[in-house]
Amino acid sequence: MRRRLKELWPDVRGKSVLGLGYATPYLRPFRGEAERVIALMCGAQGVTRWPRRGPAAVALSEETALPLADDSIDRILLVHELELATDLRPLLREIWRVLAPEGRVIAVVPNRRGIWARLDMTPFGAGRPFSLPQIEQTLRGAMFEPLRSHPALYLPPTKRRFLIRTAPFWEKMGSRWWPSFSGLLLVEATKSLYALTPPGERVTARAKAKAMIPSLERRVGLAPGELEHGLFAEEIGETPCAADRP
Repeated sequence: MRRRLKELWPDVRGKSVLGLGYATPYLRPFRGEAERVIALMCGAQGVTRWPRRGPAAVALSEETALPLADDSIDRILLVHELELATDLRPLLREIWRVLAPEGRVIAVVPNRRGIWARLDMTPFGAGRPFSLPQIEQTLRGAMFEPLRSHPALYLPPTKRRFLIRTAPFWEKMGSRWWPSFSGLLLVEATKSLYALTPPGERVTARAKAKAMIPSLERRVGLAPGELEHGLFAEEIGETPCAADRP
């Protein structure tokens, strides 16, 4: 799983990474590279300390009230979150709120066709599994745009170490010969800005630029609204003086 995630996000330098659900085992590859890596667990799951050494980077949180500012997270990883959520719509709307306009989210969900979702003994045997069309439709309905999908976890559920050591072989063979029967689906999506536009109305380059302003202000250290005031002063009835122009 960590190898697959690193392939999807090979470079997170200078970015903020958030894990939701039980994502802490999969955040390790990003800790030494990203600007910050944090995890939030919902109240029903409880919370476990992470990492084991050093300051804690995990907290308990309500699914529909994440303690984060708008557009503040660049990468969000969802593990044991969507299949266990009681109400997906408010959860995904909250994720949309905190994700930066150019940010990415990876949803890791049990594959409805895979054996891992069919056995209660497995970590992915609880909750509701998804087919690929179902998870993509769910993300689109919450104003995300799916970008790509990767099946993963072809090793049959087992605790025998000698079989676990053969995992690379199972992953290679499974992705080649029976990709539809993977244990998990990894779906990467981005925040859809077009969804903010009323039906039948075109999205202009100006509108898209304004939607990205909060994240730009945060990156260059400007106060909220300062960049928008300078770029779009005419729209709010003011004309920037010559000294304020780029």
